[in-house]
Amino acid sequence: MSGLLILADGTRFEGTSVGAEGIAVGEAVFNTTMSGYQEVFTDPSYAGQVVVMTSPHIGNYGVASADEQAAAPHCAGIVVRSISQAPSSWRAEDDLPSYLRSHGLVSLTGIDTRRLTRHLRANGAMPMAMGPAHAAAEVAVAAATAPPMEGSNLVDGVTTTEQYAVVPSGTPLGSVVAIDLGIKRDIIAQLTARGLAVTVVPATTSAEEILAMKPDGVFLSNGPGDPEPLVTTIATVRGLLGAVPVFGICLGHQLLGLAMGARTYKLPFGHHGGNHPVKNLETGRVAITAQNHGFAVDLWSLAPGEPPSRTGVPGPDLLPARVGTKFGAVAATHQNLNDGTLEGMAFLDVPAFGVQFHPEAAPGPHDAVGLFDRFLDLMDGA
Repeated sequence: MSGLLILADGTRFEGTSVGAEGIAVGEAVFNTTMSGYQEVFTDPSYAGQVVVMTSPHIGNYGVASADEQAAAPHCAGIVVRSISQAPSSWRAEDDLPSYLRSHGLVSLTGIDTRRLTRHLRANGAMPMAMGPAHAAAEVAVAAATAPPMEGSNLVDGVTTTEQYAVVPSGTPLGSVVAIDLGIKRDIIAQLTARGLAVTVVPATTSAEEILAMKPDGVFLSNGPGDPEPLVTTIATVRGLLGAVPVFGICLGHQLLGLAMGARTYKLPFGHHGGNHPVKNLETGRVAITAQNHGFAVDLWSLAPGEPPSRTGVPGPDLLPARVGTKFGAVAATHQNLNDGTLEGMAFLDVPAFGVQFHPEAAPGPHDAVGLFDRFLDLMDGA
């Protein structure tokens, strides 16, 4: 069936439907990872977004249940240049088109993803709609009326509704409460592999309820949407800081920023992919990281003066080295080398830190997996 994709600015792309029938609406973002597409599609952080894969051929190794980061895909739709109908892998349990249809995911192939990616890079991530070509008028209306990502609380749709526990896979070393903002399975696996018993709780759980469990640490997970509407979880984080060691990634990192009084802002087209270089400002070491976020923490909102203008290659001067908060000093620890934005911060007076990227990867690379060990060290020293 012929398919049609229309962006909110009216730009049109024609392709072929390979997923479920119907019309999908969401924010169009491009992902530059070359493999691990199933991990991307099942990452709850992609709720409300249509993922445009820049790699030209997707699906050649099929799908396998072991790769899923959640029980089903959470993205609003998939756009690819070419999709494999016949996978070749001993691990394959199904082909990708069948998987997309079985999960009701509207998807298009045959799209000029290079042109689409360049358009999004030049004009920013934006709402879009896609569906069958014979419903062009309906698709156009859906694209024009699609809600923006700013102000959208999408965590309520992906967080667990009930608390549950996961036992450690190694020698028990302690316990962690993980606030589920859209947590990936491999994050839990990284924690349990280090001997941590993990209790996963809904995003609306209060600090008092969490502290009553007497955990050795609290983990703030990844998740979708704008962090600022999550006022209940922000209040929870404020109640945890200084009372228990805290580690946040992705959306969890942004909530740490909001809890300490900083602002967040929307990036032009976000960071989505498995090849983002991040510099550790403490050691000078550069890690290639997996990322998926559209918002960032603005440390300059807590610093005197104005941020410097970017000229040439991004450098540490684009970030304030240290800012003061109600919880004490906070230092910038990591920086994105593509655009100079903040990728990590550490609280110097209370046991807490956060990073904007995904140290668990899933898919890789795994350069930053040692941050889970840093979390262990933080709990040991508390």
